[in-house]
Amino acid sequence: MKFNLNAIGNIIGILLMINGVLMLTAVPFGIYFNENSFIGILISSFLNIAVGFQFYHLTKNKGNKDLKRRDGYLIVTSSWIFMCLFGMLPYVLSGQIPSLTDAFFETVSGYTTTGATILNNIESLDHGILFWRSLTQWIGGMGIIVLAVAILPFLGIGGMQLFVAEAPGVSLDKLKPRIKETAKRLWIIYISFTVLLFFILYAEGMSLFDAVNHAMTTFATGGFSTKDASIGYFDSPIIHYTIILFMMISATNFTLIYFGLKLNFKKVFYNEEFRIYFLFVLIVSLLVFISLLQYDISSVEETFRIALFNVASIITTSGFSTADYTGWSDFLTILFFILMFFGASAGSTSGGVKIVRHVILLKNTYIELKKQIHQSGVFTLRFNNSKIPENVVFNILAFMMLYVVIFSLGALIMTLLGVDFMTAIGSVAASLGNVGPGIGSVGPDATYSSIPIAGKWFLALLMFIGRLELFTFLMILTPVFWKHN
Repeated sequence: MKFNLNAIGNIIGILLMINGVLMLTAVPFGIYFNENSFIGILISSFLNIAVGFQFYHLTKNKGNKDLKRRDGYLIVTSSWIFMCLFGMLPYVLSGQIPSLTDAFFETVSGYTTTGATILNNIESLDHGILFWRSLTQWIGGMGIIVLAVAILPFLGIGGMQLFVAEAPGVSLDKLKPRIKETAKRLWIIYISFTVLLFFILYAEGMSLFDAVNHAMTTFATGGFSTKDASIGYFDSPIIHYTIILFMMISATNFTLIYFGLKLNFKKVFYNEEFRIYFLFVLIVSLLVFISLLQYDISSVEETFRIALFNVASIITTSGFSTADYTGWSDFLTILFFILMFFGASAGSTSGGVKIVRHVILLKNTYIELKKQIHQSGVFTLRFNNSKIPENVVFNILAFMMLYVVIFSLGALIMTLLGVDFMTAIGSVAASLGNVGPGIGSVGPDATYSSIPIAGKWFLALLMFIGRLELFTFLMILTPVFWKHN
């Protein structure tokens, strides 16, 4: 089976043009604050649009536009690579991040909503660059491909294969049977909540610029901040609780958010993953809160808020921080490290393994134990009162095994590159899970600037693999993927 290269090139061209147009929104900030970096952003935007138009023009109306599943996987992977390569141009051409390695790392961290940064002085960056940095996370939060799915049908290109390959887990039959309508509804929800959060943060005391940036990176569960101290810079309990609430919402399955907006709360509260997700965050937060009570913190409320914020940030893979959890105790450092392997809900902007996989894996383990006792018994694995097909269980088992293997090999490679053990496992777990801050020398109060050049490129690869849910990216590395049937 041959690849539909014309359709693939056509779509990549459209995405680059979209990227270039969105890049233009950062220019007014540079002009308003009288910063020369807007020229680099403007040139970068032109290059994105020009190259994208060339891709689009050369492949327009050529060949069959039908996309097969393999085409979808190739488009998704290549699109993310192209978006990052061209998305780093504002950093380089403006001179704000002159190193290609650092610029690429920061860009990949943005689009994959990882939130890891190489910047030691974020507040020294120009406003236009800071805005673009936040915007990359907002674009990546739902996925640039889903945006394309909403408009490609108008161009005569079907989007189902793209959605299957890249969309963050939304069940296609839950919102609307037509994929175009599904993508539209996802983006309406996404944009609406981002705007709502902006107004709330602005009303609570953030500057207009800070409110815009943090609204985008919060609902994208990205974690980029305009401040070196992240959300800890804002000494406001109400801002902290607001960020907590919207991190939790954005890491909830968007299908459930849709039902909630339709006032169908029964579907929300009876959802098994939703209940476990919120209960898990609460229980772990209480555990951290109790552990923190031994420290000299000014008030019980502040202690609870710090615990809840940082637990929610790691589980939702947002990556914001109000305190350095690696400085509390060895127990809490290891606990937060373990949390990096969970993630929140499927069908959300969250990264990581996702709660649903852990739950199904535990249920399957329990059933296997029961089979050992009642060997003639027939047991059915159910989730949300629905029977889970055996092939889904096998897929999850393969995913979990692959995740552990990639993490282990990744940690080994980082140590071979000269990184200490704690930093190696922390950086790999945080990159693969799209969490951002890790442990060791890449904790919440540190950056990834000390990582060797080869290590930064390798961690960027892990961010790609984690964002594309392992199989999508790794599939194109297998010989069978490239064989023509």
